[in-house]
Amino acid sequence: MNESAAREHRTVSRVTGILESVAREGGARMHELATTLDAPKSSVFGLVKGLVSTGYLVEDNGTYRLGPALGNLIPAGGPDVVAAARPSLTDLRARFDETATLSTGAGDALIYVDTVESGQLIRYSPPLRVRRPLYPPSAGKVFLAYLPERRREAYLADVLPADRIPAARAELDLVRAEGVAFNRGETLPDVSAAARPVLVDGLPAAVIAVAGPTSRILDRLPAIAEALVDATAAAASLLAGRSTRPFEITPSA
Repeated sequence: MNESAAREHRTVSRVTGILESVAREGGARMHELATTLDAPKSSVFGLVKGLVSTGYLVEDNGTYRLGPALGNLIPAGGPDVVAAARPSLTDLRARFDETATLSTGAGDALIYVDTVESGQLIRYSPPLRVRRPLYPPSAGKVFLAYLPERRREAYLADVLPADRIPAARAELDLVRAEGVAFNRGETLPDVSAAARPVLVDGLPAAVIAVAGPTSRILDRLPAIAEALVDATAAAASLLAGRSTRPFEITPSA
């Protein structure tokens, strides 16, 4: 079957948006969800009540929280990628005094799930559990590099002008070959980063990155990239032999 671009579906986006908002905030009321989704309260009402009826949400005096049905989707005793990577994040922060992050992929989005921030006054401080584009963040480039070719091409065609695609394609091929991605002020001019994958069965279960102010970190990116080799290997070793599902990638394209 040929890969094609994943297309946003409004109802699906609203349902996932509800679940993500409730998870992020620890609970939310109906009007808060409608505001977050920028959707009519009447539309959100039906979706929320449907999620309650199937156990994905529970209602507590008008506040909606995650329900027990979500636990049925996650194998008991599964590996905790955050716990496996936390020692590596801590070590990287101690070595470079820049912010170390752990991210996962969800569909065509990048999500930071853990961070150990620099102790410096001016530092990179990304919000957790918020969807970000895969390109051009360094961690997102890693996930893109491992996507099947047709799906990757479809994504690039959606987010980049045609004249920029060849350069992005060449960069992602290099990321896959060398195992490291860089962002030199592409997302924000004042922030640069390096990232490597935590590989499980040859695919990225997560990505570890180190980011900081461009003026302070740019010349250190090669050294950071080297340090990330051991950091990601250490995290991967804690996951070895345990059942986990990496980012949604198929091995071939």
